[in-house]
Amino acid sequence: MKLNIASPIDNTDVNLIPHVLETKGLNVNSLTFIPAQDKLKANFRAIFTHGYTSHKSSILSWGSRLSLAGIPVTIFDLPGHYLGGFNDFEDFSTFTNEAPELFMKAQLFQQNILKTTPEKLIIGGHSLGALLSLHATKLFDIEKQLFLVGFGVNEQDTTHFFATDFFRKTLNIRKQLVSKHLDPDIVFQWIKDQKQLIDTKNEKICLISGQDDVVVGPQGADNLAKKLKVHNEVHLIKPKRLAHNLPEMAATHIFNHLKSFLSIG
Repeated sequence: MKLNIASPIDNTDVNLIPHVLETKGLNVNSLTFIPAQDKLKANFRAIFTHGYTSHKSSILSWGSRLSLAGIPVTIFDLPGHYLGGFNDFEDFSTFTNEAPELFMKAQLFQQNILKTTPEKLIIGGHSLGALLSLHATKLFDIEKQLFLVGFGVNEQDTTHFFATDFFRKTLNIRKQLVSKHLDPDIVFQWIKDQKQLIDTKNEKICLISGQDDVVVGPQGADNLAKKLKVHNEVHLIKPKRLAHNLPEMAATHIFNHLKSFLSIG
C-alpha cells in the first residue's frame, strides 16, 4: 500500500497525520488522530466517513472526541466529493465496489503507524457513509462496533427528502459538489435499493438519529433497528436535536455509548 504521509502536528494530547488512502480505482484524503502514548488505548481503533455532498470535517468532532479518550481514529473523504478533494474515478461501480475498501486501507494505515493490530474496531459513518460502513463490516474478522448516524429505512415507498421540491431548490448547486458519476438520481436509487438488501449479521450496531432529522424521518431509524435486530445486537439512540445537516453533534452520543458499552473513560 502506497502511503502519502505529511509530518504529524505534535501536541500534548493528539497527533494529527494527514495522508492519502488508495484502492485500485480510488484516491482520497484522510486524517488520522493518534493519541499521546500515555493515553493510548491500543486495543481500540476507529474509522469514520461522512455523508453525501459533504466532507470529513463534518465529522471532525467524532475523531477529536474519541482520540482525546485515547482511541486512534481515521476520518476520510468519500471519493468524488469535491469539498474533500478533486480526485475522480472511472464509473459508479468503482465507487460502490471500492469505497468500502477504504475502511480497510485506513485500518492498515493505523496498523503501520502503531505497529500493532487492534482487538476491537469501531467503524461507521453519517448517511451515505453509514451505508458504506455496513458494507465494510464483512472485510474485518475482529470484534466491531458500528455507528450508523442519520440513516434509516422508510416502510413505504415514499419520496426521499432529497427529491422533494424543498431540497431541489438547492440541488443544482449540491449536485455540482460531487462527481458526475454520483448524480443524485443514481445515488439515491442505489441507496434505496441497498437498504432493502441489508443482510448484516452478528454485529454490534448503534443507530443514532435525531428526532428532528427530516431525511431519516420520525420512524426511519426505528424501522432500520427492527430490521437489523433480527440478526444483530442493536442499540437505538434518538436525541431530540440532531438534524441531518449537523452530524458533528453525534460525537457525544458516540462517545457515551462507547463509554458505557466498551468501558472506555
